[in-house]
Amino acid sequence: YEIFARLPIFLYLFLIPNWRKNMVFLELAKQRYTTKEYNPQGSVDEALVEKLKECLRLSPSSINSQPWLFTFVQNPEMKNKLAEVSFFNQPKIEGAKLLVVFSVLDNLQLLEQHIYNNLPESAKMYYERVLKHQPEEQVKQWLCRQVYISLGFFLSACAAYGLDTTTMEGIDPARYDEVLELKDYKTLFAVAVGRRSESDANQLHITPKSRRPQAEVIRTI
Repeated sequence: YEIFARLPIFLYLFLIPNWRKNMVFLELAKQRYTTKEYNPQGSVDEALVEKLKECLRLSPSSINSQPWLFTFVQNPEMKNKLAEVSFFNQPKIEGAKLLVVFSVLDNLQLLEQHIYNNLPESAKMYYERVLKHQPEEQVKQWLCRQVYISLGFFLSACAAYGLDTTTMEGIDPARYDEVLELKDYKTLFAVAVGRRSESDANQLHITPKSRRPQAEVIRTI
């Protein structure tokens, strides 16, 4: 307390907000959950959608490879077409205001062009020494892992903006590719985004978050 009492007021005002920011993400992690039922009347402001797009654009990836395509589906007719090929996830997509489809680059020639035309020498060296001579399937698995990194980034962004989300691998990727008319990319998974229904049984006050104890999943050396 003595230290804070001696700080200039402008420095005090600078430090406290940053201390609070450091606490925010943990609270978001505690509060976020996978939404099972959406409110079809819940709105998502267009300005907020644009912020989500920019958050995804800024997602990190190994050597800045960025082997992804993010399709924001807001058109109700198109969203319903995708819902129909999403098995048990159909009601979630129909109720959500937004569906984001995460696709991975499936054309290794385009990957190589991006690396040589846009990335620094260090990235080119990594590609040539580590990736280029691997079997095609292994390289494509590596690309898929980069897209999953962006998923974590996206879910965190949605939580920060107070939006509810559901990650869905329970879809028919091949049918998604057809509906979206994808070229050079393949669908991996989709995320429903919207506002939860008041009757959603997966809300934390009804179904508390269940995670293994920290001692079982964290190792400190």
